[in-house]
Amino acid sequence: MKYSNEAEDWTERAYADAETYLEHRADLVVALGRELASGDEVLDLACGDGGLGEVLLARGFRYRGVDSTPQMVEAAKRRLGDRAPVELGDLNAHAPPAPVAATTVFRAIYYARDRRTFFTHVASFTEKKLVFDLNPRQYRLDDVVADLRAAGLRDVVLRPFFMPQTVALPRPAAALARALESSGPLARLALRYRFTYLVAASPG
Repeated sequence: MKYSNEAEDWTERAYADAETYLEHRADLVVALGRELASGDEVLDLACGDGGLGEVLLARGFRYRGVDSTPQMVEAAKRRLGDRAPVELGDLNAHAPPAPVAATTVFRAIYYARDRRTFFTHVASFTEKKLVFDLNPRQYRLDDVVADLRAAGLRDVVLRPFFMPQTVALPRPAAALARALESSGPLARLALRYRFTYLVAASPG
């Protein structure tokens, strides 16, 4: 597998400023679309080494991680210990033992073998929302939204995400990047060339 030899400390090596990046991602997982409440359970498909899980657990959420790479699963178990279950599984087929409040899929939506089928599968066990990132230069937004709504996830909210992965921004620049995400036409212009959307889709 692609990440099998990179699992140990993957979060720290993958992000120039992992804390700032993942805190902002967690902010949007919680608040974008239908808001999560303390104690809600988040299923993180393609969880990697559990970096996002560490942030969500610290905020009072329950967390369940799933990854298709055994080395990533083991790294996530070492990171999270007995605070959260982490399982080996394919995001196309995995279903949790009970419904979850939210399901997240980051940097991995392209692993869905059939996008509409995947959304329908996730909708079957997700009570509040599915949250994932999307590159608008790779996928047509209208097509993705149509697939979400066909799967029963009809309440769709998109938010630009401008926090860079490979560059550590000074605190004022990071604050500016977050502010620019809400800048409307300027944000959409930037997305023609770089960055991604975060998408929150809820049953409705």
